[in-house]
This record gives sequence, structure tokens and C-alpha cells, in this order.
Amino acid sequence: MSPQFDATNRIRTVELLEVKTENCAVKTLAFNDELCGKAEPGQFVMVWIPGVDEIPISLSGISSDGNTSITVHAVGDASSALNQKQKGEIIGVRGPFGNGFVTSEGNVMVVGGGTGIGPLMPLTEKLAEIADKVTVMSGVKSQENLLFLDRVDKICSGVNSETVYTTEDGSYELAGLITDQAEQKLMTEKFDMIYTCGPEPMMYKMFLLAEQYNVPLQASLERIMRCSIGLCGSCQIGKLLVCKDGPVLNSEQLRSVKEEFGKFRLDFTGKKIKQP
Repeated sequence: MSPQFDATNRIRTVELLEVKTENCAVKTLAFNDELCGKAEPGQFVMVWIPGVDEIPISLSGISSDGNTSITVHAVGDASSALNQKQKGEIIGVRGPFGNGFVTSEGNVMVVGGGTGIGPLMPLTEKLAEIADKVTVMSGVKSQENLLFLDRVDKICSGVNSETVYTTEDGSYELAGLITDQAEQKLMTEKFDMIYTCGPEPMMYKMFLLAEQYNVPLQASLERIMRCSIGLCGSCQIGKLLVCKDGPVLNSEQLRSVKEEFGKFRLDFTGKKIKQP
């Protein structure tokens, strides 16, 4: 086992430099970590909340100086405890792990559902530097659930870009589902790559659209992860392990697991259950 892997897999304690409230249930936690500063967009870290648990979270901010951030939606005991942390408190991190997004030139589409827009932010920053055009699409339930509006505007300013926002209740910009707007785009415009992150049924719909319109796709999946290095099998989908083969899977990989993608996942006991 290489020294580099040992360093990556070892828990480092970091001080929270900033805790920013993004919306009613989501916060962004910033810290500095040299290894995380070398991460690729789409990679994840295992975050240890002392006395509670360790959970996987994709990075929402990556900087070469080590300044890093994670964006956390309070949905379970661990994420809720993490969201209660304050500036100056300590958490633990391992990683970064897994395979991230592969950047593409040309005309690219970035589609986030809910908090899935978080891991797409470092990617979009890179794409804005190399792509001919970047279309950023974000869908949420209601206006109060929107994330990173200012950040998206900053990234897209001065480059050939377009932004599309949908809310299911129609409280902000377009009413409906982001996948419907993505389909409208695909019907009228040729894209070279689609990137997506969010609820798995939404990403499965994006996968079907990508297949229909013959556009390669990369999707960032979420699964229960314990070891993060491909040993425990808790993140298995088909013959793939999300922590090791993903979390970003491409079209070819997704085709190999299409019987489970968007439909099933393993629970904490290892039992296969339907996606919510």
C-alpha cells in the first residue's frame, strides 16, 4: 500500500473556517486541507462527526491552496449533527476518494437536482475555462430550496453560457421539472457532454435522454459507504462499486447497471430496496 494512499485514507482533523447557511436545510462548511486541495471535481471525502458517525460527501468547493468546502443537507442524524457545527469546531476527513468528472470541451450541459448542484460547482468552474458553451440547469422543489445562484452567475459571467432554473411549485422562474427543460434543450441544440448530479430517478431520466439524443453523459451517484475503498460492498450497484468505480459513472458504465440505476439501492443491512 502506497504512502500516498495511507495519507489519503488517514483521518485528518480540520477546523471549520466558515459555516454558511445556504437555505432552510442546507449549509456549506469550509475548511483547509492540503489533500482535498488536489481533488478532482466529483470526488468525495468521508466526513467524521465526532461521537456520531462518518458519512460520504462530495466536495462543493476545491482550491489549490487547500481551501475546501462541503455542502450538507440535513436529512439524517449524521448530516443534521454536521449542520449544527459552528465555525471553529473540529471535524475529521478522509480522502479524497473515487473517480471524478472528466472535463469536456465543446457545448456542455450541467444538470443539478436539489443539492446535487453542489458537487457540480467545481466542475462548472473548470468547464467555464475550456468549454465553448456551458448551460447550467438547476431544479428544486421551491424557491426556498435554490442553491448557489450568485456563484453560478459569477462562474458564467464573461463566458458563453446559459442558466435555466425550475421549481416544481413555480415559485421561481420556470415551473416543472428540470428534466423537461433539459429535453427541450436537447431537441433543439447539439451537446457534446452532459453532466448530472441529484436524485437518482432524475439522473436516470437524464441518462435516458442522453441515450435518446446520442450525447455522452457523466452522473455522480450517491450510495451508503462505509469503507470508501471498495472493500465492504455497501455501495454496490450491479457489478460496480460507487466508492471505487465512481462516484462519477459514464454512459458505458451506466448501461451496465441500468437494471438497478434509478430503481434500487442497498440499505444499511445490505438489502436491496427501491429508490425513493
